Amino acid sequence: MAAGILAGLLAGALWGLVFVAPRMTPGLSSVDLAAGRFMAYGAMAALVLLLAPGRRRRPTASQMGWALGLSVLGFSGYYWLLVLAIRDAGTEVPTLIIGTIPLWVMLLGKPLGLRWAALLPGLLLTAAGLALMVGVTQNPGAAQAAHHPDFARGVGYAVAAMASWTAFGLLNAAWLHRHREVSATDWANWLGLATGGGALLMWLALGTPARELADRAGFTSAVAVCVATGLGSAWLATILWNVASQRLSASLCGQLIVSETVFALVYSFAWDGQWPSAAQLAACVLFTLGILFSIRAHR
Repeated sequence: MAAGILAGLLAGALWGLVFVAPRMTPGLSSVDLAAGRFMAYGAMAALVLLLAPGRRRRPTASQMGWALGLSVLGFSGYYWLLVLAIRDAGTEVPTLIIGTIPLWVMLLGKPLGLRWAALLPGLLLTAAGLALMVGVTQNPGAAQAAHHPDFARGVGYAVAAMASWTAFGLLNAAWLHRHREVSATDWANWLGLATGGGALLMWLALGTPARELADRAGFTSAVAVCVATGLGSAWLATILWNVASQRLSASLCGQLIVSETVFALVYSFAWDGQWPSAAQLAACVLFTLGILFSIRAHR
């Protein structure tokens, strides 16, 4: 259990880097950045499979079919919906909707033997932290709706993105529990192959042409960020998340997703060189307490 918790927290730490990556690459659109990250993930997965053929399993047709489906739910399809949501509804409201994913995974992934009374403190602390973050964002619904005529459609896309990743989290954990013979690394590589292909299609459909990208200032540093987040925040983070999903219940994994928000805030404050507000600091404390209470409940 301790190894699974550590793996989940480290995955959250790596995922949190994705939130500051756009600020390091102002010349890239969100689609270009995501496609670059996911294609780097796919390239790394392919490289590992090619260089270690004797030690790496090969997926069956059924296993690759699951990898393709889950890659859409948790990577390319999820991010595509999120991009559409931000386009139509702005940044703040979709981000808050996506922030409820840990709650949904905790609620829907509760083990049969775990009492609701034991899970409730962690849920309430996490919900309180999210409420504080909503309070920091002053009246986001009215402000965004006034500037985005397709606001309602954007909210619909955000809800679909939230449902997509929630389904990924639950189905991925269930698949790994049913297939103990498949290692966390092998499954991450198979997901990477499927995700890389989906990312290529996403970039060809919505991304900036390659020649135009290469002519932009800061192209080399943008490529470096894509490669770094592809290897760290996608490939390595997925291996770590698979380890957590194999060793822990889906509800506890859902609680550990909150660590992504905490690390993202820490990285953002460090990048800006400023301290968090009292409300943001309190939200981080509530998130951390929620994780600790959930770990205690699952022991």
